[in-house]
Parts: sequence; C-alpha cells; structure tokens
Amino acid sequence: MTSEPNERQVRAASFGGVADVYERSRPGYPADAVRWLTAEEPCDVVDLGAGTGKLTRSLVALGHRVTAVEPLPEMLDQLRSAAPEATALEGEAEAIPLPAESADVVTVAQAFHWFDAPAALTEIARVLRPGGRLAILWNERDEGTAWVAEMSRVIHWHERTVSRYQHTDWAAVVAASGAFTPLAEKAFQWDQPITREMLADRVRSISYIAAMPAIERERHASEVVALVARRAEPFPLPYLCRVQWCQRA
Repeated sequence: MTSEPNERQVRAASFGGVADVYERSRPGYPADAVRWLTAEEPCDVVDLGAGTGKLTRSLVALGHRVTAVEPLPEMLDQLRSAAPEATALEGEAEAIPLPAESADVVTVAQAFHWFDAPAALTEIARVLRPGGRLAILWNERDEGTAWVAEMSRVIHWHERTVSRYQHTDWAAVVAASGAFTPLAEKAFQWDQPITREMLADRVRSISYIAAMPAIERERHASEVVALVARRAEPFPLPYLCRVQWCQRA
C-alpha cells in the first residue's frame, strides 16, 4: 500500500500546474552572487531542483557546463526553452541521475526545503568531486520595505509552514551529514523590476497559494496588487539573496 503524499510533497507538486506563471514572475539571482558561488574557470555544475532554470541560465551564461535536474516535467519544459545549452534531466535530489564524482559544484536555488535533506546530502556528496562545493541559494523578499511587509501579512506568509525554511538551522542539517565542511554564508541585496501583472503571478506561484481553489488564489493576488496600485511601473521588489556554501569533506 502506498502512503498518502504529505503536505510538503503536495506543495512541491503544485508547481507543475503553475510552471508558466513561475517562469513569468519569479526572480532570477543577482549576477554578483552567481559569479561568487562558482569558480572563475568553467566547471561542471549540477543545478538540483532547477525548476524553470532561473539559476541554470545564469550559470550557462558564465560558460559553465551545467546539468539541471528537476522532478516536474512541466518545469523541465520551461527550463529546456529558457536554457537549451544545459543538459536537462528529470530526477530528484535524493537519487541524482549522475555518476559519482562528476561535479565540481552542486547548486540548489530556492529548493532545498523541498528535499529529504539527509538523503539529498548523501547524494550530493556522492556526485561531488573531492573538495567540490555545495551552494544553497535563498531569495528572500526584503520586508524592510513597508509594502513588502504588508504583502507578507496579506498572504499569511509567516503563518504557513512553507516559510519555515527561513528559520531552519541549515548549518546543523548539513553538519549532521558528516560529509561537508561547516556551512558559511554570504548575502547580496538586489531588486527585481516588476509590474503589477508580474506581482499577481508572483503571488499565484507561491506553493500554498498555487494549491488553493482558483477563487482564493485570485483573491490573494488582487489584495497584494492593491498595495502597489499607485506605483509607476516597473517598480522594484527588493530581495536579499542568501548564499550558503560548504565543501565536500
């Protein structure tokens, strides 16, 4: 007998139904952060939980040899269109479809909280070459801006379990694997230029909102857009990009 999918699995799967919305509205990653997390010379990078290729395309642009691994076919379709130079594979972080010691860098952008962390870290250590780097990226909306803080209140962000990734001690999670050096962190502030239509899609692409009935999903989108009704377009949506990294021990 198969068990019922848990809430985390249901929310992760919800992205398949909004892959086009995700691609239109979700931010990429700041160029200085992407340059910082990889070596200067082109290398072999595995982008896990790659989604629609928001990070993948930036890595390709820097000349890296990128293999993007993503479990949802709908997201992979978007990725293949956005980053045709990358090798795109359907697969999961807990069973990476690559040979041992085949990567110099493994990146996980806005996806590590969807993984079974112990299993994924074992697999990441397997595919990394000795001394290879794991980089985990988080784009967090900067609530130091008043309307962004109000957006979080309107969508009940801090009341939903999905927001707990911001409060998880990832350094302890990585340390428990025994396979990596201590997790370090560097932060980059940046803005995503956005329109009201993009902001509405940004709301629709949030996992727990994507899983809602359409009428509730649209209510949340409308309430957030009302917060910026008088702003000239495009306007900045401020982010803090946190890059956490370690090396295979």
